[in-house]
Amino acid sequence: MSKVSVFNEWDPLEEIIVGTARGAQLPRPDISVHAIDFPEIQNINDIPSGPFPQRIIEETEEDLAQFVETLESLSVTVRRPDVQDHSIEIATPDWSTDGLYNYCPRDIILAIDDTIIEAPSPLRARYLETAAYKEIFIDYMLSGAKWISAPRPTLKDDSYKEPNGFDNCLNNNEPMFDAANVLRMGRDVLYLISNSGNELGARWLQNALGDEYKVHTCHNLYHHKHIDTTFNLLRPGLAIVNPERVNKENLPDVLRNWDLIWFDDVVDVGFETAYPLCSHWIAINFLMVNPSLAIIDERQKPLQKCLESYGIDAIPLRLRHPRVLGGGFHCATSDVRRRGTLESYS
Repeated sequence: MSKVSVFNEWDPLEEIIVGTARGAQLPRPDISVHAIDFPEIQNINDIPSGPFPQRIIEETEEDLAQFVETLESLSVTVRRPDVQDHSIEIATPDWSTDGLYNYCPRDIILAIDDTIIEAPSPLRARYLETAAYKEIFIDYMLSGAKWISAPRPTLKDDSYKEPNGFDNCLNNNEPMFDAANVLRMGRDVLYLISNSGNELGARWLQNALGDEYKVHTCHNLYHHKHIDTTFNLLRPGLAIVNPERVNKENLPDVLRNWDLIWFDDVVDVGFETAYPLCSHWIAINFLMVNPSLAIIDERQKPLQKCLESYGIDAIPLRLRHPRVLGGGFHCATSDVRRRGTLESYS
């Protein structure tokens, strides 16, 4: 039986991939880094690069170890990537760069149904990132899972627009998207159009998933990067929504019949580096273990109280540097098996 079987964000969790901060660094600046991660910085030469401070790496590894221990205590199988040297140069005939990290498998691994999809990330530094998961993917394939990769984009300069901090920076000349632009809700799939996902990427994903699924493109919500600090799907018919980005006019039609928690009482946990990789809205980037249990940042006390008012227990855990590294408990994972079946929730 395939070890990959997942249809939504909330069914009881059975297997998950958890990332690692080891070797994490910021790649040297290029047009893709400027467009995707730092569009608000006017001068590309002001973009930071190089290894993250060792203390941040070590503290994050301690926090992830506690996270893994908690998941395993809940009878969840946890897989971890190989540690890569991200300082090694990556090159094609058109460009060269170095790597980023393996902290956020959510960004590059999309598991839907019994299929693992390697996402065509528009960030050049992530071109070979899925190599850290090859042994895991082979094991999944041997268990009966499908393993496919989206067409690898060329990521030439003409794939990007001039960053200005306000508009989407991806052109539509080849399919590009991060897996974290996607949320699964049974037969419906939300796909954010942003600096990390374009229209052709959504079209490729629809073709790959086939007629059993409907990919809903979300426009005019959040142009910067991923969807999972804008929505968190908690259980059938219930979602947390970021009210700074979403309103009744731009709300995706597929969510209009759901109960929505317009939650804005987030705790800004701050950051220690020159520029963070995400905003204070990383607070709602938490992981649903099942429809009645979430794992959240221990500092998000208002969030815990809110979830409990909806009958959802929260396990508060330490994650000291989510804004520095650009990922909470949802980003730092890729869930590949949840106990459930394919259903429609719209």
